[in-house]
Amino acid sequence: MSVNNLKAEAVSAPSESSKVAAKSAASDPHDMYQSPLSGRYASVAMRKNFSDRRRHGHWRKLWLVLAQCEKELGLDITDAQIQAIQAHLDDIDFELAASHERRLRHDVMAHVHTLGDQAPEARPILHLGATSCYVTDNSELIQMRDGLDLLKPLLLASIAALAKFATTYKDLPTLAYTHFQAAQPTTVGKRACLWIQDLAYDYSRLCGVRDGLRFRGAKGTTGTQASFLSLFDGDHDKVRRLDQMVTERMGFAKAWGVTGQTYTRKSDFEVVAVLCGIAQSAAKFANDMRLLAHLKEVEEPFEAEQIGSSAMAYKRNPMRCERICSLSRFVQSLLINPAETASVQWLERTLDDSANRRLSIPEAFLAADAILQLVLNVSSGIVVHPKMVQRHLEAELPFMATETILMAAVRAGGDRQTLHESIRQHSVAAGLRVKDEGADNDLLDRIRADPVFDGIKDRLDELCDPKQFVGRAPEQVDEYLAEEIYPLIAEAGASLQGIKGEVRV
Repeated sequence: MSVNNLKAEAVSAPSESSKVAAKSAASDPHDMYQSPLSGRYASVAMRKNFSDRRRHGHWRKLWLVLAQCEKELGLDITDAQIQAIQAHLDDIDFELAASHERRLRHDVMAHVHTLGDQAPEARPILHLGATSCYVTDNSELIQMRDGLDLLKPLLLASIAALAKFATTYKDLPTLAYTHFQAAQPTTVGKRACLWIQDLAYDYSRLCGVRDGLRFRGAKGTTGTQASFLSLFDGDHDKVRRLDQMVTERMGFAKAWGVTGQTYTRKSDFEVVAVLCGIAQSAAKFANDMRLLAHLKEVEEPFEAEQIGSSAMAYKRNPMRCERICSLSRFVQSLLINPAETASVQWLERTLDDSANRRLSIPEAFLAADAILQLVLNVSSGIVVHPKMVQRHLEAELPFMATETILMAAVRAGGDRQTLHESIRQHSVAAGLRVKDEGADNDLLDRIRADPVFDGIKDRLDELCDPKQFVGRAPEQVDEYLAEEIYPLIAEAGASLQGIKGEVRV
């Protein structure tokens, strides 16, 4: 077939067979692209929260509440019209709405007409005095609020799981690492508190942003409320009451005092920034877990039939933590979208925010949800290998204990300078043995055999007890959890029971 024939076929009217194929493709999700966040990663609850049905259901509730409040404030709206809207809150005809939108090229008016077709008695008063952003902006604020409410228990449950882990291992000494080089020891539980503290900070910010989230309310076309002022014959008090009534009935404590056509997009930035913060903390936790898995000290859960590699059957790849890091990178990349959108909102409004927000905000929530599902799953099942922790610690601790050994030998009557030089020589020799020969660290054996240390050689094991080198790490775990974390968990009470992190694939 020639190129010209192919072009002609492409622009010709679709045949019956092509229509059938198109219908089949639309009905089979394997024939059409869908976001992996929906198909693989995010929870059912979060996917439903940002679904078309939930979004447009909020629109109908907003139209109902607007009509109810306008009626209560004196507009000529009948009980029958209110009841007509109420009867069709949940039976949205999406095919009818799509046909209207193809004709009107306006999504809000398509749904106004759809509801008007389903509830013809209410058609004359639907969307009365409102602009499109009355339903779009307000419904998106509801979705963001509800999305934060879904993330809140996941985040706190993750903190609670890590707090339990920290308590269990608060006394287990382990090498600390700075620059991923061996450093002064800490404990496994104390390290977990670093992860907890980051997540607790995110929890505080999430709660603050969620509780401070403001509604757009009923502000009219450019935010002046001129249409409502006309409806209420210049009664400013009624216009203000309408805004307040709608805001409160939709579950918000406060609306923005002034808006353009939209509420300030800085609000979106604050919300996504919270999600970005969660992603940062989750990635830090997951990266640490990956490093520790390489050391064979700590591992994420690994199921009985789980496969780590299609080729290398022995492998136990940290796939959950790798996925956390991957999704976290995606969430952090999304923050530029609300930042740019807020900065380029021309005057009272420009529509170039719309398509971007439809993508970036739901995707940020779905990805954050997927991340926290994984964080909770991992933190609830961390596996520690104490013998490997001990082995790595014992390989480095003799070097770290040399100052303690030196001070003890001086107190036992030795010459500080002679002792210092002996330790230096033994340390260099032991270090070369480890690095060049791949042998164990024999520094303590060398010191024990050196006559200048005869006064303390029987105390070397005591002087090198790992617990002597972790400072206040165990006490810090107890104090931090008691003062800052357990009160948060106690406040949540039974609401955390039964919450589990779902690994969908």
